[in-house]
Amino acid sequence: MTLSLWFSLLSACIIISFTPGAGAINTMNNSMRQGWRASIWGILGQQIALLIHVVIVAAGVGILVANSPALFAIIRYAGAAYLVYLGIRMLLSKPEVASDGTTSGRQLTRRAMLNRGILVNLLNPKAIVFFLAFTPQFINADQPLLGQYALYIGTVIAVDILVMYFFFAGTARTFQRFTATYRGAKMLNILFGVLFILVALLLLFLH
Repeated sequence: MTLSLWFSLLSACIIISFTPGAGAINTMNNSMRQGWRASIWGILGQQIALLIHVVIVAAGVGILVANSPALFAIIRYAGAAYLVYLGIRMLLSKPEVASDGTTSGRQLTRRAMLNRGILVNLLNPKAIVFFLAFTPQFINADQPLLGQYALYIGTVIAVDILVMYFFFAGTARTFQRFTATYRGAKMLNILFGVLFILVALLLLFLH
């Protein structure tokens, strides 16, 4: 991969990472409820899903998904259903109130955040189709593939981690005082519950 091509890849990754989606919403939710430092586990889960998507595309399975309406629909509905589940769960959850009237919210384990991050990004067939169209632009089939894929996925993941952690999680961190009260935490549950459901609807209808 030439330097100019890599800069094109870098620019594209930055623009894509700043585009709000389910991953960004999940990251902000983790940061506000679990803390900025802990939110890295959800972000790492999302990167594992990105890696799986690229491997799927590299193996050619992405072509099958893109050309099979039934398989695409199954994955699409599964992804939307999971986001709706997360949204409803947040809407119905009740913040845990301490004796002083404040709330720390429901604490998730690192593994729980990691697993949720994986599912949020993995159950999105559009990501497979996107990488199917995006990846070949930066891979030269006439050159050794391993090094190219390593640089490609390394750039994608590095940019996404930096944007998710320092922008989305960092921005959400500034609202933690607001969510320290019962009322604030309840409003947070409603906000992110609605956002997850809206993303699910977009996943279903904007295709």
